[in-house]
Amino acid sequence: MSHLILLFSLFLAPAFADGRSQKSTQNLCSNDVSHKRQKRDWIWNQLHIQEELDTPLPHHVGKITSSVRNKNAKYIIEGEFANTIFKVEETSGDVYAFERLDREKKAEYELTALIIDRTNNRSLERPSRFIIKVYDINDNAPVFVHKVFNGSVPEMSPVGTSVTKVTAVDADDPTVSGHATVTYEVTTGGEYFTIDDSG
Repeated sequence: MSHLILLFSLFLAPAFADGRSQKSTQNLCSNDVSHKRQKRDWIWNQLHIQEELDTPLPHHVGKITSSVRNKNAKYIIEGEFANTIFKVEETSGDVYAFERLDREKKAEYELTALIIDRTNNRSLERPSRFIIKVYDINDNAPVFVHKVFNGSVPEMSPVGTSVTKVTAVDADDPTVSGHATVTYEVTTGGEYFTIDDSG
């Protein structure tokens, strides 16, 4: 009988140990999850503005928004051209551009949003980086990469013989359909020569 009791207690010991380890593992997991779930209060998407807007300045770019509730909260921006080209309305978070932007000069700007307590300059939320993207308009004509392209062809060559290749480029955004598409045309000498879309 004592052997049976001993065996029974041996079977129970691992079971109890297993239960304790599972509980401690669950506690560790739940602690990890709660530790990882840090609430981020900043709320907005990437900001954007069209280039070369001809409406009166300043131009509204977008809004940086935090869910922090504090009557003394004040929005600030830092980074590329902050407080020169770009300014933020400190109570609403509205961001404005004070210059007309040219995508061909600069396509995007990286800035940082901050929200502080105006009474003591204490940060109310961790700073967050954001991008202002400048959207393209089709405002550039294609330009040849050389002023003159020289070509030659032996006399009596068959029709379709290649004479030369020309190349033109367009500074507009190639990811926007049709904005940087280049087509070619022979304006003089069309009775002798043709050109395709590859140049």
